[in-house]
Amino acid sequence: MEAQTLEQAPAGVVDVAGKPYMPDAKGNLVPLESIKPADKLQDETVRKVISYARELSEQISRFKAHTFDDLGAFEALLAQEYGAKVGGLKGNKTFMSFDGLMKIQVQVQDYIDFGPQLQIAKSLIDECLREWTADSRSEIRSIVTRAFNVDKTGQINRAEIFALLRHDIEDERWLKAMTAIRDAMRVVGSKTYVRCYERSRQDAPWTAVTIDLAKA
Repeated sequence: MEAQTLEQAPAGVVDVAGKPYMPDAKGNLVPLESIKPADKLQDETVRKVISYARELSEQISRFKAHTFDDLGAFEALLAQEYGAKVGGLKGNKTFMSFDGLMKIQVQVQDYIDFGPQLQIAKSLIDECLREWTADSRSEIRSIVTRAFNVDKTGQINRAEIFALLRHDIEDERWLKAMTAIRDAMRVVGSKTYVRCYERSRQDAPWTAVTIDLAKA
C-alpha cells in the first residue's frame, strides 16, 4: 500500500515513512500509537472548535464589511437625493427601521493619550494639595493619587484624569492645571463599532443583538 502523504493525513498527524506521528508542544514527533486516547480526543475537539471559530470569524468580518457598504450606500443615496446625511458628533450615527423596532448604531471611539503638559498639570495640582489642609478635599487627594499612579503597563489612569476635570474648584492654579490636562489630550487613533438593537414594541427597552461571543 502506498504510504499516506502529509496532505492525506488527518489534521495534526504527520506521515513519516508510512508511520503516523503527531508533533507535541515542543515540536517533537510522537508516534500516534504512543499518544493517550484522551490526548487524541482533546486534540480532535480543539481542532474541531477552532475550525468553526475560523469560519465564524470570517463570517463576522464579511458581515462588518457588508454593513459598512450598505450603510455607506444608503448615506450616499441620501446625500444625492436630499443633500442630507445621517450623523452626529464625531461620526456617531443611528439608523432606524420605519416601525421603530430595530436600529443600528455606528459609534466612533477615540483613543486618547497625554502629552508633556500633563506633568505641568501634576505640578500645579501638587501645589494646591500642599496648601490645602489634610482634612479638606480628601476626595480630591484620593483621585489625584489614583490618577497619576501608573498601572502595570506604565499607563496612567485615564478615567481618574477625566474625573479631575469634573470638579468645580476656583483656585487659579487648579484651573490652569485643568487647562494643561485638556491641552495634553491628543487623539492617537480611533475605532468604529457597529451595534444592532431591536425591541418587541415601540415602548419596550432596546435589546442588543449579540455578536460578541463572551456576551452570548
